[in-house]
Amino acid sequence: MASERPDGGESVPSVDGVDEADSGRAAFVAALRVRRNATWGLAAGLALALAAFVLFVLVPGSRRSPALYVGLAFVLAMSTAGLVAFLLTLGRAVRLSRRL
Repeated sequence: MASERPDGGESVPSVDGVDEADSGRAAFVAALRVRRNATWGLAAGLALALAAFVLFVLVPGSRRSPALYVGLAFVLAMSTAGLVAFLLTLGRAVRLSRRL
């Protein structure tokens, strides 16, 4: 199923969403769907941070400034976003490596 390249080598199978003309880092990022994974990670991180803020600060009531908790919510959101994006990208990389 591998096709011949003009230089005599074999080409690798194409990946969804990546043009044959793309090469290098851009093709690698597109093949792993990094942008989509980062978007999903950010959505998951913001949802978790908002839920934690509501459940642990707003519902029980807090005597301290909510600004401190907003800072903690930001850190929770960004770390969760990074973790989710990493795991989604890792899963995509494993699936692509099995296709080769």
